[in-house]
Amino acid sequence: MNTDYKTIFLAARTAAAELSVTDDRKIGQFLQRMADEIGKHTAEILKANAEDLAKMSPENPMYDRLKLSEQRLAGIAADMKNVAALPSPVGKILSETVRPNGMKIRKVSVPFGVVGIIYEARPNVSFDVFSLCIKSGNACVLKGGSDAFASNSAIVSLIRSTLAACGLNENTVTLMPAGRESTAALLEAAGDIDLVIPRGSKGLIDFVRKNALVPVIETGAGICHTYFDKDGDLGKGAAIITNAKTRRVSVCNALDCLIIHKDRLFDLPDLCSGVKDADVTIFADEAAYAALEENYPPELLKHADESSFGTEFLDYKMAVKTVDSLEEALAHIAAYSSRHSEAIVTENPETAEIFLKKVDAACVYANVSTAFTDGGQFGFGAEIGISTQKLHARGPMALPELNTYKYIITGNGQIRSGV
Repeated sequence: MNTDYKTIFLAARTAAAELSVTDDRKIGQFLQRMADEIGKHTAEILKANAEDLAKMSPENPMYDRLKLSEQRLAGIAADMKNVAALPSPVGKILSETVRPNGMKIRKVSVPFGVVGIIYEARPNVSFDVFSLCIKSGNACVLKGGSDAFASNSAIVSLIRSTLAACGLNENTVTLMPAGRESTAALLEAAGDIDLVIPRGSKGLIDFVRKNALVPVIETGAGICHTYFDKDGDLGKGAAIITNAKTRRVSVCNALDCLIIHKDRLFDLPDLCSGVKDADVTIFADEAAYAALEENYPPELLKHADESSFGTEFLDYKMAVKTVDSLEEALAHIAAYSSRHSEAIVTENPETAEIFLKKVDAACVYANVSTAFTDGGQFGFGAEIGISTQKLHARGPMALPELNTYKYIITGNGQIRSGV
């Protein structure tokens, strides 16, 4: 296939330059209209999505991520309207100083320019990423998984036609062709693509990090723990564990491992009552297995091995680890966490404070479900992903994280003296 990727990237660069001088009010009006167009074209999008779903087994953990519905599309449209109403991050004066010679230096937020997104079978990402990118002044180049190609094609086609109808450059969003060749072209487009963000499994993120010549921000992989402390409240713990594990098992903020203090093993059957009702398979260490053996369906209770820990299940599966102390819980999290989202359930404020300070993760919770790690839930309108790294962005990435900054220096003829 002789696709001219250079031309594709240059067209995106041109669109980004046009966005830099486009009034934010016009962008907001466009996003409001775009949200309405989603409602008008729901049937077309769902038809394309059905083509993708027909090629995947419903037993595949990715099936739920791939699936769109009227309800999910309505939620996407609502998120887009929320983004439209948010203040633009572009052009904010982050700092301002005047030097002794009268030279004024301002640090001002600016878009990255062209942002590449590589993601798996999640067509909702196409809408979310686009809305955040255009609102933050960036053009985006999308490389979705082949499993969702029909869905993404329908979505991007609708976005591009609406851009054109509103007098905006349709190359503000581009969907790359299916196949590995286009992935390589995107990752190697140093100078044409300013930033690449992978969103998906650990395997995808590792591949992008190892092969990209373009700067990368890592997002997506979530190996999430909840520690039920010896001073934990049983009612809160049961609700949090059930919600974190079963709300949506295919998302990155879902619970993968319950850590329980040995003094509360007698409460483990009650803590797991909600996940039992959802037919969650538990991989339990010896102490936890003994506590559950007479109180959990035998076909759903397995002995844990080393592979049970540090696994992002993306399924109705969960590991259980017994610890003797808070220190042991912290050590287990440090060894197996992906530094995404970690939680503690405790009524002891000192224990909670130690946990919140010592756990190294993008989002750390006390007596709250990890399911809240989400840009919408944080009040950001939507998210481009959950960053698990520490450079530039961490946690839910939304509008501010899609800007960098530059220094603007003004004066009145100053020149530098000396050697």
